[in-house]
Amino acid sequence: MPTTHGTSELDLTAYLARIQWSGERVANARTLRSLHRAHVLHIPFENTEAVGGSAPSLALPDLERKLVRSARGGYCYEHNTLLAAALRAFGFEVTYLATRVRASVRGETPTRPRTHMVLMVRVPDAETPYLADVGFGTTGLLEAVPLVADTAVERGAWRVRLVHEPHAGRQDLWVLQLAPNGGGWNDLYEFTEEPFEGPDFEVANWFVATYPRSPFRQRLFAQRPGVDSHLALFDRQLVRTHGDGTVHERALRDNAEVLRTLATDFGIELPAGTELPG
Repeated sequence: MPTTHGTSELDLTAYLARIQWSGERVANARTLRSLHRAHVLHIPFENTEAVGGSAPSLALPDLERKLVRSARGGYCYEHNTLLAAALRAFGFEVTYLATRVRASVRGETPTRPRTHMVLMVRVPDAETPYLADVGFGTTGLLEAVPLVADTAVERGAWRVRLVHEPHAGRQDLWVLQLAPNGGGWNDLYEFTEEPFEGPDFEVANWFVATYPRSPFRQRLFAQRPGVDSHLALFDRQLVRTHGDGTVHERALRDNAEVLRTLATDFGIELPAGTELPG
């Protein structure tokens, strides 16, 4: 099973070049927000290993080779492990958290395991920690947000907020919600501030990538979040969603067109001859 452990350090200069970020390397809230935004906008979301039945490595050298030095992306464990390494190099304190996704299926919201990985980031000299998550795809955060309840934050053509919900546990239950500007709120995921460790996500990574009923095993996902619109590929269906609710869809013809679209529209270059489902 791939491991997240090791003594290697991230090539921070290469990472910052990959996300096209430049600025003073100081750990403050402005830096956190801008790093988060640059990562989301420049490294795509994809599940090509998982849809083929294998769990991607979470070892930092492998993440650097794939997400930093190659025209590739990844899913939540890869993205947030990489961001955590970069934030720690800047001097931020980072804690792994596990969330329960609340996305609806055919009008119902099934109870899922807590398998989505996010980060709680403490900023020096700031009382309130931040929620950071660069691995939720098109509907996720654009910038890290303070862990404060009932405060809407602009997210381009959308808004996000955190709310509290009562539950049986001892810790507060947080829920992240998303809404189009002027529209109603939809739950994305729930979490507490209970800390998790790298090995917890090694298990989750293996499960979501290899369990036959996992959504990541059943269809190809590629996503490119934006400020005012999002681009997503589901198997051979290309979907662009705008902040005003307009959706444009196009069916791709074959595997060759999927590979070309991944390269040109998402910045994901897979090896020639790669076979994908669909």
